[in-house]
Amino acid sequence: MSSFTTSLIVTPVDGRRWKLVEPFRYRIGSMDSDKIITVPVGFVTDFASIPWLFWQLLPAWGRYGKAAVVHDYLYQRHMIQVSENLYLTFSRYQADDIFYEAMLVGNTRHWKAKLMWLAVRICGWLAWRRKE
Repeated sequence: MSSFTTSLIVTPVDGRRWKLVEPFRYRIGSMDSDKIITVPVGFVTDFASIPWLFWQLLPAWGRYGKAAVVHDYLYQRHMIQVSENLYLTFSRYQADDIFYEAMLVGNTRHWKAKLMWLAVRICGWLAWRRKE
């Protein structure tokens, strides 16, 4: 199963954004997979980009916070470096599926993970294109 392999350590940038103080890693697939997403020091995230109208149900931070950082990174970069000379690119659909899987790894309730996955499938196209 996939796993977060490091702790998420951030510092506030402003009222809505946070900057990573240490690299943050998420292993895709299985415990022995060589596919590791490394979000670098200095990366800025807003965690879950949820409209304020829905903050009562889904605040920007929750059990899904780590998954949201990985998702933000994939949406901004569209790829990860696996080794010195090997890069893997991700489609938006794959990035959204990794988000869903990472939410479950982070113990987000299934209904909430599915709802958030559905939200990024429907509305995430704008953020994905903005990063191209």
